Amino acid sequence: MFHEYRDDIKALKNKNPHFNKIFEEHNALDDEISTLVAHNTNDLKVTDLKKKKLRLKDEILRMIQEYRAGTL
Repeated sequence: MFHEYRDDIKALKNKNPHFNKIFEEHNALDDEISTLVAHNTNDLKVTDLKKKKLRLKDEILRMIQEYRAGTL
């Protein structure tokens, strides 16, 4: 995710505990979704987790953009 922002992500993870928390939560959701899909789990649960993951991804991108703009 966001390979082009690798350096920014590393810096933010070290500087901002909230960023680090949501980044790790996003990765954990990704793993959970993959496991559920592999086991043919309820589509509704997977859909809900994907929505949560997308909200986190949007927040991560916003924080990266603010960091790059110097406003975070």
